[in-house]
This record gives sequence, C-alpha cells and structure tokens, in this order.
Amino acid sequence: MNFAIVSAASLAILTVVYGATFLIGRRIGRYNVVDVTWGASFVVVAAVAAIVGDGDLFRRLLLLALTAVWGLRLAWHMVGKSAGKGEDPRYDKLLHGDFGTSYRTRRGVGTDIVTFLPATAELALFGLGLAIVLAMLFAVATTLRWPGAPAFRLLLLAGASAPVFLLGIAGIIVFYKNLGWLPATGRTDIVDAPTGPTGLLTLDSLVHGRLDVFVDALKHLILPGLAIAIGPAVAIGRVLRSSLVTTMRTDYVRTARAKGLSEFTVMVKHVLRNSIGAALSMTGLQVGLMFAGVLVIELIFAWPGLGQYTAQSIPVDDFPAIAGVMLLLGVGYVLINTVVDLLQAAADPRIEA
Repeated sequence: MNFAIVSAASLAILTVVYGATFLIGRRIGRYNVVDVTWGASFVVVAAVAAIVGDGDLFRRLLLLALTAVWGLRLAWHMVGKSAGKGEDPRYDKLLHGDFGTSYRTRRGVGTDIVTFLPATAELALFGLGLAIVLAMLFAVATTLRWPGAPAFRLLLLAGASAPVFLLGIAGIIVFYKNLGWLPATGRTDIVDAPTGPTGLLTLDSLVHGRLDVFVDALKHLILPGLAIAIGPAVAIGRVLRSSLVTTMRTDYVRTARAKGLSEFTVMVKHVLRNSIGAALSMTGLQVGLMFAGVLVIELIFAWPGLGQYTAQSIPVDDFPAIAGVMLLLGVGYVLINTVVDLLQAAADPRIEA
C-alpha cells in the first residue's frame, strides 16, 4: 500500500482516538497526556497493522474493531489511574500478569496455568506436527498417485468427518481395549518419570537420558494426537494438493521434467516450495480448531492439561480460571499465526513479512 495512504490512515486514527479520549478525560476531570498518548498509540499501531496487513477484508475489520475497543478501554483505565481514583483493579492486575485467584484450587490462576500448560503444549505441538505430516502425505501421495493413495485418502476423509470426541472414544475402544497396542489415559505409566526442567515429558526424558520414559510418553501421545490431527490434516492436505496440481502444470516444472529429473525430485525441489503458501495459511486457521479439540480430548484421555483444568472449573463458575485459559489460548493463536506469516514470507520471497 502507498506510504501516503498509510500515513494518512495513521494520522486519522490517532486523531480520532486521541481526541475522543482527551474529551472524555477533560469531561470527567481525569486526564494525563502521557497515559492517554500511550493508549492511543497502542490503538494506532494495531489498527494500521490491520489495515495494511495481508488477509481478507473481514479479518482486517474484525482485528481493527477488537483493537479499537480494547485500546480505548485500556486508555480509559489509565486515565482513571492517573488521578488516583476510579481505576479498574481487574485491568491493573491483568497488565501485571495477575489473573486473580481460582475459586476452585485457591491458588493463583497464573500458577495453575504454569502447572498445566506444559502438558497441553506438548499435546498440541505433537498434534500439529502430526497434522502437517499427514497433510503432506495426503497431498503428495494423491498428486503423484502413489499406490494405496485412494485408500489413504478415504481413511483420512472418514476420520475427518467424525467429531473429535468420537475419534478419541473409537481409538480407545480399538487400540486400547481390543488390540491393547496403545495406552488410553495419562501422560505416562512410569512412576519415577522426570518432571523438569521444561515440563514437556518427551523432552525432559531425553534430557535425563530416560529412553524408556520417552517411548512411553510417545505411546501416550499417539491416540490423543491422532484424534486432534486428522481433521486439520485433511483441510491442510486438500489445500496443498490443489496448489500442487496447479504448480505441476507450470512451464518451469515441464522444463525440470525435460531435464530428466524424477517426479519426486521435481516435487521436492521445484513444486513444493512454490505451493506451500496457501497450505500455511490454512494451517494458521486450523490452529484455533485444534485448540478446541485439545480441550475436549484432554477430558476423554484424562490428560492433565489446561483442558481438564478448564472443564473442572466450568461447573463451579470459576471465572478467573476460565478467563485466564481463554486469554492464553487467544495469545497462542495470535503468536502461531504470526509465525505462519513469517514462514510464508520465507517460503515465497514475493511476500513481504
């Protein structure tokens, strides 16, 4: 977008936000130019990022509306705080990382999140990695028409058509109860498993040289990881396959084939990188659905993470705990999508980060 347009948009937003906050502060007798300017600047930066960033119009407008509402509320809070009266203690604590005390556990919500987050992070990362691997296999196998690709595609589509909780229950019945191949609950069956330093059991087991714990932790991850990965894998794989088919028809791919390169070499060196952009965008969108799946799957597999913590907090109306977890998941979603945008820029030099 033209620099002049960006500058004009920034100036317009700054004028509106700063002016509105100034008039409100003057009217209620609470005004501090430093605090208001800080709050207004926060809105300007976020709003301009929404206006000039990539993505569809709805996404930009939604981000702009959310940042404007929360930015104005935060500026109002700081205006009140500057006068030493009327400040909202909820926002003051939130700005200092204090989410309050859980009504159920009687501990700080931040402490509880630190305790339960590693288990959820490990499951979510494993599920995301598994989804990416399955999506790659789905796209490449169906594009190159590998033997068995139709059966693999049918199996994934059948799994994606079922809800997450049903996949989890079916996995327990088949692979735990009937076949006895995989465990059904918890993170490990080993009593003296290491608990630090990261809280990620697979990583901690390697740090302490406990291969038995590593293998056992992987076995416990397979069933819940598959349950949350199949749906996103199909969504990502179908987008990637469509991009692969389109790229395979380009002139530079025909040139690569004319040089005598194998189909697999052409796919890896010339097609995949030029087709990965749309799949990365879909991966970012699927992260939100994966978070929702993690919260449900943790209940089914008795996984000691944030999902189980939230499920136990809902019946007793533990609002601080629920709000803290939801805020954390929202921040995680934003961060992961930021990483996706950076990966898109790295994969395609035509896209500016």
